[in-house]
Amino acid sequence: MKNNIVLGIDIGGSGIKGALVDVKTGKLVSKRIRIETPQPAYPDSVADTVDILVKEFAYEGAIIGCGFPAIIADGVARSAANIDDSWVGVDVEELLSQKTNKEVYVLNDADSAGVAEMNFGVMKNIMGVSILLTLGTGIGSALFVNGQLVPNTEFGHLYLKEQKRIVEKYASNLIRKRKELSYEEWISRINKLLKHLGNIFSPSLIALGGGISKKFDEYEKHIKDFDFVVKPAALLNHAGLVGAAMYATKKRNILISQDN
Repeated sequence: MKNNIVLGIDIGGSGIKGALVDVKTGKLVSKRIRIETPQPAYPDSVADTVDILVKEFAYEGAIIGCGFPAIIADGVARSAANIDDSWVGVDVEELLSQKTNKEVYVLNDADSAGVAEMNFGVMKNIMGVSILLTLGTGIGSALFVNGQLVPNTEFGHLYLKEQKRIVEKYASNLIRKRKELSYEEWISRINKLLKHLGNIFSPSLIALGGGISKKFDEYEKHIKDFDFVVKPAALLNHAGLVGAAMYATKKRNILISQDN
């Protein structure tokens, strides 16, 4: 197994996905495998499923990168979004490393997608503030300042005073589907979030990610003109896998340099 080929895993509320990634190019070098997330998504059952996924690849590498739907601090889950609350306080890195017999490095799933976009997508070489929003079941976020990740931002949990609810309960892609909103109606809601983020951060760029980003051409005309650029994310559903693999590589290299 080449050192630049790393297994990236993306744990979600409904599915656990994985693929081998060339971290030098940001390309998948294997098929993408998806296994249903066990329900309830308890730590042991999810860890068992991750181990099954790793074995599917016959992966011989030493490290694995993993995006996880929670605030992650030093490998420990500090929240639980779209996954069982029993994860709060669990050392996710330790659990998955023990289960797979690999060195597993874990970060927030939206941060993982952001790492990929920052290195290989629309956020590459963007100075100042750039933000990725992942529009799906909820709204995830990744914040970068001059290319450096500010982890665990969770902008989907910003409270909209006018709507008296958090933004992901008002403007996620899931809400669009449930409410059967037209793109014009839905983007009017997204515009409120974009304006709010613009007022707070004065970003250079906000990228819209998640599966809905591939339909950007259909709703771009409804996005208001802002003082910053709004673009679709480039890596689509591969971003989380690519970013996780890259994060694991960088984290492992840092630890090696500290040991030396």
